[in-house]
Amino acid sequence: MAYTLTVNGTTHEVDLPGEVPLLWVLRDQLNLTGTKYGCGVASCGACTVQVDGQAQRSCVLRLEDVDGEVTTIEGLGQPDTLHALQQAWIDHQVPQCGYCQSGQIMQAASLLAELPSPSDEDIDNAMAGNLCRCGTYPRIRAAIKSVAEGV
Repeated sequence: MAYTLTVNGTTHEVDLPGEVPLLWVLRDQLNLTGTKYGCGVASCGACTVQVDGQAQRSCVLRLEDVDGEVTTIEGLGQPDTLHALQQAWIDHQVPQCGYCQSGQIMQAASLLAELPSPSDEDIDNAMAGNLCRCGTYPRIRAAIKSVAEGV
């Protein structure tokens, strides 16, 4: 069956079974490989994207259940400008291996859209489902706080 998706502002027609996870549509059909596969059961957050601004785990979100515009890490910033969170990630030297970072940033962007001035507890609660094997959690929190504070 054919489905119409709007991803990063572009409309796409995909002819796949409805039960295919959005993650594989993004990576294999649309060649948007910034969204990562981590666990396949929505436990690690590496596959986090936004659907209508809300963080969603694309590894368990079936194509037929996508209802809204999808934003991936590739669509977060402007063509020639990084999103404030992407720049903060650089400024705070957040990534080590970098594998989880696109999911971390997409979750953080959703948090800041909902709660522009989060406390440390708000950040920890919102980011709890996004795992980082390198343990860069203090730098992740600092990067999010710097964007919230406009620093």
